[in-house]
Amino acid sequence: MARSVPTSKGRLTFVGIIKGLAYAALLSLLALVVAVAVATAYLPSYGDLTKRSDLGQMIRVHAANGQVLISMGPSFGQWLPYERIPAEMRAAMISTEDRRFRSHPGVDPIGIGRAIGAAVFKGRRVSATSTITQQLARNIFLTNNRSIMRKFKEAILALALERKFTKDQILELYLNRVYFGGGAYGIDAASRKFFGHGADRLSLGEAAIIAGLVKAPSNYSPTADVEAARSRSGVVIQTMVKNGFIDAATAAAANPAQVRIQETTNQNSVRYFTDWALPQLDQLIDQTTEPIDVWTTLDPGMQVAADKAIRANAPDGTQGALVAIDRDGAVRAMVGGKDYVSSIYNRATQAQRQPGSAFKLFVYLSALESGMKPTDTIVDEPVTIDGWSPRNSTRTNLGPVSLREAFSRSINTISAKIGAQVGFTTIADMARRFGITTQISTYPSMVLGSSEVRVIDMARAFASVENKGVAITPYGIRRVVTADGRLLYQHETEDERVLVAPWVAAEMTDLLQSAVLSGTGRAAQIGRPVAGKTGTTTSNKDGWFIGFSSGLTTAVWMGRDDARPVGGLQGGTAPARAFHDFMSVAVARRPAEPFETQVPIPDWQLSPEEEMFGDQAADENGMQPMVDENGMPLGTPPPDQGYPQQQPMIRPDGTGEPTQQELDQAFPPQQPQRQPQREPQRPPPPDPLAPQPDPPQPRPQTP
Repeated sequence: MARSVPTSKGRLTFVGIIKGLAYAALLSLLALVVAVAVATAYLPSYGDLTKRSDLGQMIRVHAANGQVLISMGPSFGQWLPYERIPAEMRAAMISTEDRRFRSHPGVDPIGIGRAIGAAVFKGRRVSATSTITQQLARNIFLTNNRSIMRKFKEAILALALERKFTKDQILELYLNRVYFGGGAYGIDAASRKFFGHGADRLSLGEAAIIAGLVKAPSNYSPTADVEAARSRSGVVIQTMVKNGFIDAATAAAANPAQVRIQETTNQNSVRYFTDWALPQLDQLIDQTTEPIDVWTTLDPGMQVAADKAIRANAPDGTQGALVAIDRDGAVRAMVGGKDYVSSIYNRATQAQRQPGSAFKLFVYLSALESGMKPTDTIVDEPVTIDGWSPRNSTRTNLGPVSLREAFSRSINTISAKIGAQVGFTTIADMARRFGITTQISTYPSMVLGSSEVRVIDMARAFASVENKGVAITPYGIRRVVTADGRLLYQHETEDERVLVAPWVAAEMTDLLQSAVLSGTGRAAQIGRPVAGKTGTTTSNKDGWFIGFSSGLTTAVWMGRDDARPVGGLQGGTAPARAFHDFMSVAVARRPAEPFETQVPIPDWQLSPEEEMFGDQAADENGMQPMVDENGMPLGTPPPDQGYPQQQPMIRPDGTGEPTQQELDQAFPPQQPQRQPQREPQRPPPPDPLAPQPDPPQPRPQTP
């Protein structure tokens, strides 16, 4: 049987197909050339790509010692030119991500062929074959979707990048822009985040860890899983040996287990501070979108100690706040609550609470400025001012006492008499002079701390006393610089503004020191000179201790956000203990500084009632509640503290709270316990603050 001969028409059809394919390939090649040429023409310049402004603004916040507290937005680090990038880093990245980087034109035909062959003959899924140049194109111009069109655009842009830039420039762009996790873009940001130093000092082991992050930053992050990061770096080092970048001896010397990973700061502890400090940038620098580094005053060691002190001492169900200010105004620690995650409300800078007897700082400053001395004698006796009759927390009167003793024992009637003498408006002006920014009442009860204040303002006021009467302005930002080191802001010391004469500040320090040595603030003693004052508000709603030592001033507040009473909370208990715990750490490395004034050993001691209730303020009707709404005594300490337990102050028949007459019968005036006099005492001079015979003026009505 004769075989059929191909017809001329069949041969023409086959040739036509070949020619058609050839024409199509030629047209495709031409279109590719045109596309690459157009893309090349529209590519940004090399200088524009080094700015990284397309990634957003980076704000990196540093502590006083340079440690990074938080990084907001993308973290860039310093841009490293190709020559400053360690050879180990370049080799590790090429070996891991694109070993034929130096030979391909932007896309890797060999890699693509192998991937397609594996998919066809071995049934595998086509794996990613992006070169370093393709990854750079995707990171700058495209998204991470897996569509065919995105891969085509990526290839076009990669070819264009290779045509416009050299291999060294492409590798430099890649290493300074690629994402390594944790907000870090570029090897310098990654090196500083994970190792605490710039990328120009990377070792082989460190470079291997960074190179291993590109595939899965979250899986191999050293801060999340150190062992996974070190294991991955071992794979990178072996890949470098396999691809001929290093020899076996060099690989053996690079032990990833010996690479030191930088510990990260507890961001929960510092966010109250950064939330307060960073908004100030709007007033300190002009608006900018370039990366900046903000250097703050926060001391990480003090911050940790402050956080621990509040958590350890604040009673269950309460919140706590702490602010520590150095003598130049630098805020060294700030705690706005027990846990930032559960509550971002900053009680150190936003909350307004009654300071109780801590407000007596301004009462006695006014007295001292008017000419009184710590040794002046005043009579503690019942007093009525415009219909207001304050009582002492112990419901007793001591008779003649010195100004020093009255302050140490936090005697309410003496504060009221001082207010009547110097003027309540004068005391309010003194508080404003020392930095109290909230509204201050001028009713007589204001001397006992009925006006609300902020913790940071009280810390500022006490710090100004410590600074010999010169104003202190709290600040948290020392300087602001760009990523390339250009200075945008530098804090400058303000001109000294004298608030009171130095001798007034010294005498006030005398009184504050006596309150810690022998008064209601004894729990705040730390084995070196300390001056401070306690404060407790009506029904134990707020507890305060504010004091200073060795140039550091610290204010502590505790209470409930809903202002409900807290049993056992007085300024001399939990707040004073928190002050003690914090300051013992905060000033441990500072030299002990004696005060200019020396407080003599007192000839008196606190009674048990004063130990428990000595700094409590009275409410506006002059009656200090000593029981809660259930008739239970407020502030009674646990039995193991050695104080007698008080019974509920209710009538035997259970009909409610006793009358004032019944209370006076239950608590008759008692003479204070005093130690023997060391020398004969002269009769006390007439009381300069005795009530005037003029009839009292009607008290203003509370709006």
